[in-house]
Amino acid sequence: MANIKSAAKRARQTKVRTARNRSTLHNLKTLSKKTGSALAGKDKAAAAAEAKLLSSALDRAVKRGTIHRNTAARRKSSLARKLAAL
Repeated sequence: MANIKSAAKRARQTKVRTARNRSTLHNLKTLSKKTGSALAGKDKAAAAAEAKLLSSALDRAVKRGTIHRNTAARRKSSLARKLAAL
């Protein structure tokens, strides 16, 4: 445990941020799976709707600093290519 007041506060903040980041990443993974299922099902309308949700979630994660902007850009680009190929 931290001996200094500021270190204890940092530990508390880290715990909160870690929980928030885990939640965001879990949500991204769930949306990715749903989008992948829609793409595998060859349902263009459903896939487009899921892709829109995933894209928005990726942008929010970048804004919050959970993932890097290039990671989000890469995933969105890959998603767009898969959607176009459908």
